[in-house]
Amino acid sequence: MTWIVEQPKSQQQLASGFMEKVKENRALPVIGAHDGMSSLLAERTGFEVLYLSGGALSASKGIPDIGLLTLEDVAGRAREIVRASNMPLLVDVDNGFGEPLNVALMAREMVEARVAAVQIEDQQIPKKCGHLNGKRLIPEDDMVKKIQMIREVAPTLKIVARSDSYAVEGMEGMIGRLQSYTDAGADIVFPEAMQSVEDFRHVRKEIGIPILANMTEFGKTDYIDMEKFTEIGIDLVIFPVTSLRAAAHNVEGVYKAIREQGTQKQILSSLQTRKELYEILKLHDYEEMDSKIDRTVLPVGQGDAD
Repeated sequence: MTWIVEQPKSQQQLASGFMEKVKENRALPVIGAHDGMSSLLAERTGFEVLYLSGGALSASKGIPDIGLLTLEDVAGRAREIVRASNMPLLVDVDNGFGEPLNVALMAREMVEARVAAVQIEDQQIPKKCGHLNGKRLIPEDDMVKKIQMIREVAPTLKIVARSDSYAVEGMEGMIGRLQSYTDAGADIVFPEAMQSVEDFRHVRKEIGIPILANMTEFGKTDYIDMEKFTEIGIDLVIFPVTSLRAAAHNVEGVYKAIREQGTQKQILSSLQTRKELYEILKLHDYEEMDSKIDRTVLPVGQGDAD
């Protein structure tokens, strides 16, 4: 992982770097990375900030996104991603894993994992994906106390306050909550399950701090491109589960091909090659750290096809 062959950035460096990117006067694309490999691929393709989705992490563990993840699950995967990429990571922590003292423990764990920012929401547990029906909210004051607790025990950790109240209390109810969360110390607000450009324009008009938009697939929100988000004044846009959906869909296709044809030969062109894998993992950098390891040479005649 990167943390062995490169100097790791501190949590404070990653958190300040995150906010610098947010404030660059453009909509910042924040790509979902559900494991260490996907974080390295995100870095390789030019993304600057990563997002760990509770939905993607849950799915990668074979469970639905209804609040079953533990703090250990989330902190462990966050640590893996930050170590691999050395990039600012925004982590979905659902409701903070309980009441204010539980939230305090969560915040300290995230700082130890070098997480740049956490996203905490105002849903009750069991929760729902933000684009589904049947969401239930905690009292506004309870969410305020959680934000204040994070600010108190982990002042370097950036806070994204998500509200699912649009579907429950309407636009004005949600705006009131987002303003309260701003006053409590949130750095960024996240109005979940907006439906249109006009919804985002309205939130931008009412809220004075950075705003996050969720560009998940197959949800309630219209597909809006980064140029339009910049024009509206939205500061960052997450693509939370895209990497997991792509990985799952393509792995299933590969499994079917091997099962039906008895070989992977016909799908080699759609696979990451051995050479590409070693380059992404920086294998030679690791080998150079230990003189007992011979430098890897690709199999003769295989090259990029292996």
